[in-house]
Amino acid sequence: MATRQGLDAEIVLQTAIEIADQLGVEQLSLAALAAKLNIKTPSLYNHIKGLPDLRKQLSKRGLVLVKEAMIEAVLGKSEDDALLAAGMAYVAFARKQPGLYEAISALPDYEDPELQEAGAQVVSFLLRILAAYGLSEEDALHVVRAFRSMVHGFASLENQNGFRMELDRDESLRRLLQTYLRGLRADAADKIK
Repeated sequence: MATRQGLDAEIVLQTAIEIADQLGVEQLSLAALAAKLNIKTPSLYNHIKGLPDLRKQLSKRGLVLVKEAMIEAVLGKSEDDALLAAGMAYVAFARKQPGLYEAISALPDYEDPELQEAGAQVVSFLLRILAAYGLSEEDALHVVRAFRSMVHGFASLENQNGFRMELDRDESLRRLLQTYLRGLRADAADKIK
């Protein structure tokens, strides 16, 4: 079957991202994607291996982009300022690209080497920030896990309309992260004693 002129794997992925961001990743189907691209569904197989492959690509792209957003936010910052900026950037990414963020949260295959590598890159980035705190590797990994739990929880609640009060959400997030950072500092100080 002939492919549409100018259609390539990147255009297919970008269109899938648009659908996921507008409707949610669970509403993304090959039929919806083909309709948006104005092609027949079988033509998609010239660019992707199927829906599981497409979801994997979405997850991988989301992990890369959330890491890039955090990197950009922390440039020129260190320690508490860097972690605060990374947390704010993480949630901002989830706001801007809710479907792509949802794809990260619902990784299709935890054993996939490409997804493991993309996830490891995010963890590695956060560990580099945490190096300034002088934590052991194990302690730093616990901090990364807790950090992700906080920002993911906040982003998920927000994306599901869990915050309905007329109150500045950025300020709530900032306070959450600052409270965590104070605890992290206190814990690190206790370990030095």
